[in-house]
Amino acid sequence: MKKYFLVLALFFGITTYTNAQQKVPTATELTAKSIDAMDKRLKLNPTQKNIIYNYTLDMYKEQLAISKKQQNGTFTENDVARSYKLQNENTEKIRSILKGEQQTEYDKFVEEQLRGGKKKKKGKQAKEEEEEVVTGISGLILPAKTPN
Repeated sequence: MKKYFLVLALFFGITTYTNAQQKVPTATELTAKSIDAMDKRLKLNPTQKNIIYNYTLDMYKEQLAISKKQQNGTFTENDVARSYKLQNENTEKIRSILKGEQQTEYDKFVEEQLRGGKKKKKGKQAKEEEEEVVTGISGLILPAKTPN
């Protein structure tokens, strides 16, 4: 009886563990989601969409490779620098393809993405509270903790 209980508990544990693991999206899935969001916001023409898709797909492939290195424990400081460099290069490539108003909208889009997407407040609080937006390097600095 104890053996059956242990086998059942082991089976249940393994099943729970495998279901709890999140599926990592592919580079193609990430790219499609990103392009859809950009297209809605920037009104891309088909040529722009294709070129940006290729740039973004290449970036996500590299980002996922770096992420796998991090999971395997072979991640280095050079990988961090390479990751930031890829993002910056991709942003500049995309900006070079966009025209006029699209560039300013893209800058706003990127800034929102860095903040974690659009945040909407509902009701009375939305009118009373405005979220302070800090841009540039000062937005990355954590506030000093005050001792209790």
